[in-house]
Amino acid sequence: MKTYKFKLEPTEEQKEKILQTINLCRWLYNSCLEQKIYAYKTYNKTISYYTQKKELPVLKKEIPAFKSVHSQVLQDVVKRLDKAYDSFFTRLQKGEKAGFPRFRSKNRYHSFVYTQSGFKLEGRFIRLSKIGNVRVKQHRKLKGTIKTCTIVHRNNRFYVCLSCEVPKRTNVSKTNKSVGVDVGISHLAVTSDGEFFDNPKHLKYAERRLKQLQRAVSKKKKGSNRRKKAVMLLSKWHEHIANKRKDTAHKISHTLVKEYDYIVFEDLNIQGMATNRNLAKSIADSAWNQLIQFTSYKAENAGKQVKCVDPYNTSQMCFNCKKIVKKTLTQRVHECPCGYKEHRDINAAKNILHLGMQ
Repeated sequence: MKTYKFKLEPTEEQKEKILQTINLCRWLYNSCLEQKIYAYKTYNKTISYYTQKKELPVLKKEIPAFKSVHSQVLQDVVKRLDKAYDSFFTRLQKGEKAGFPRFRSKNRYHSFVYTQSGFKLEGRFIRLSKIGNVRVKQHRKLKGTIKTCTIVHRNNRFYVCLSCEVPKRTNVSKTNKSVGVDVGISHLAVTSDGEFFDNPKHLKYAERRLKQLQRAVSKKKKGSNRRKKAVMLLSKWHEHIANKRKDTAHKISHTLVKEYDYIVFEDLNIQGMATNRNLAKSIADSAWNQLIQFTSYKAENAGKQVKCVDPYNTSQMCFNCKKIVKKTLTQRVHECPCGYKEHRDINAAKNILHLGMQ
């Protein structure tokens, strides 16, 4: 599956319909959650997805406003809640920290989904059931068969996400090359072949503007229109930083998949590393997990392979003689008594590749 995201340019009337649909979906989500909680607390009974799904036609008769929403959109809302419950119980069984599904406020519900029908892409427009023909900025051609259509409203902008079933590529040119990748803060990624990818540190360079916008929000009266505008500006700036971070990850992952058939990363415990108060912000800004995810799905689509290995001692071990040579973070050059001398990160990347090839 591959998802294409395009910007929408709806009319004022279409904007109202999209926002009304989101609000109705949010109301339905909260009502179904309340029904589940009440049934369990009162009767010690669990209401299934299919039971709530069967009640949707009755809901449309009792509340006519729901007739303006496509039936499959409403069904997907109930399914979304059911998935939240399944994820909650799965985390409980694994002994992980599990947050119970919570009620969604206006700021925590931004989308709705056409699962099988109710939408059709026609040139520069996409036809949405109950909404109309909405203009779409299709900046690239779609590949495969469209399966689902998701409408997203975020920061006063509207987007459509089209999930397509794409056949696996068969005419992929193989390079027969393998590489180990060491991720870090000073350099976002360093390969075993000695290639360095700089870390742009988007958050660091945007931090001054962020502080200004955050101060502007704190000075405004709660509930006022000026505060809403200030919050919107702050949210848009955060989105801008996130988009730049994604762009960097896309470019690096594209280069790696293009040049190599077998790519090995470290299986890092990023959450545990982020507890370091001195490095937490830099680790979050680097977005290592995003880079690994982007590389993985691109490699799978290209018929190539990505593997993650245990990072234990990959930075301290000498690639040449396999002995442990202790180094502090400030030491950027690996020097071993055996005579092997190399950049610290390149040495680590070579160890990562060696582990991946075993």
